[in-house]
Amino acid sequence: MATDFAARYGFRRAEVTLANWRTAPFSRWAFQNVAELVPSAIRLPADPRPEAPAEDPALLQAPLGAGGTTVAEHLAAHDTDLFCVMKSGRVLADWAAPHADPALPHLVFSISKSLTALLAGALEAEGRLSPGDPVTRFVPEAAGSAFGEASLRHLLDMTTRLDFDEAYLTPDSPFARYRRAMLWNPGTDGLTLLEFLCTIPPLPGGYGDAFRYRSPNSDMLGAMVERAGGARLADLFQERVWTRIGCRGPVALTVDAVGLGRAAGGVSMTARDLARVGEMMRQGGIGPGGRVVPGPWVRDTVEGGDRGQWARGDFPELLPGGAYRNQWYRSGGDWFCAIGIHGQWLAVDPASEVVVVKLSSQAEPVDDDIDQRNIALFEALFRHLG
Repeated sequence: MATDFAARYGFRRAEVTLANWRTAPFSRWAFQNVAELVPSAIRLPADPRPEAPAEDPALLQAPLGAGGTTVAEHLAAHDTDLFCVMKSGRVLADWAAPHADPALPHLVFSISKSLTALLAGALEAEGRLSPGDPVTRFVPEAAGSAFGEASLRHLLDMTTRLDFDEAYLTPDSPFARYRRAMLWNPGTDGLTLLEFLCTIPPLPGGYGDAFRYRSPNSDMLGAMVERAGGARLADLFQERVWTRIGCRGPVALTVDAVGLGRAAGGVSMTARDLARVGEMMRQGGIGPGGRVVPGPWVRDTVEGGDRGQWARGDFPELLPGGAYRNQWYRSGGDWFCAIGIHGQWLAVDPASEVVVVKLSSQAEPVDDDIDQRNIALFEALFRHLG
């Protein structure tokens, strides 16, 4: 068994630790086995029927990748683990790296933010949440922190002013303390995730003026959703999302020392199940098992957002002319997406009825060049299949 593992991944299982699991080459295994490293709430398939074969695997040989490479060559060259293309609800093509297993869930990192927002949208429709609700209505212990003057809308659109940097690779930063609180890094400061969030101070100035990408916004959103929904995040996901989109694989969510779900980055799911999320959004919020979010909420997500806030924000060059609304990204064109570090993508193009999922183990958390090459591939697929 150990020999088989080493032959498949190029290292031994014993070499993967909580200190290195997000670094190459260990991430190739770890991103599909997070529950062996971080405490996780696991939910079994809503629809356990086996997956049907893809309808058009020849699509992978189309010369749509960077520099005229085929789709499959592009995927192999850009650290892809799993890939799925869906059109009009039908799976056209799948791709898996030799080390990856399509049946296992893959960590989607910050796509988790977009998934958590679905729960906020569902609770808003029930009158349990409102965009204008102050964070302190549900999390009173946030008073005095950067979230003390924030509203749900500020969290959803990332327009708070947190004195906090997304310093992924800085070992002694507040971001490293954040990862210890969520149990993603070894060591402890004695704080739960929510306790850590309530220590973040505000920057001077008002809220709502610009997009500022700060993951703690989404974890605070998760805390609000848990309290408004009256259940753990994993259970809310299972009841309101996974069963209604017909997940065929297990779904996992990392949790902290007291069981709070990591809303900003802790979801793992299969590529096809993530494509089902995109198809539900393309269908205006309806999945095979019923409505997930209201149609007006979906329209606000994919058509709304303040392009000025985006242009004044942290990385407008990623999607020129884009916007950020309800924890989802709008491109400068008609398609929209959810994105996670290390190369996780869910892209949806309503015009061509195409959904694309790319799950990866890129060595760097952020790689602008690969991002642009991936975006070019997605847009080429939309044109090719439109």
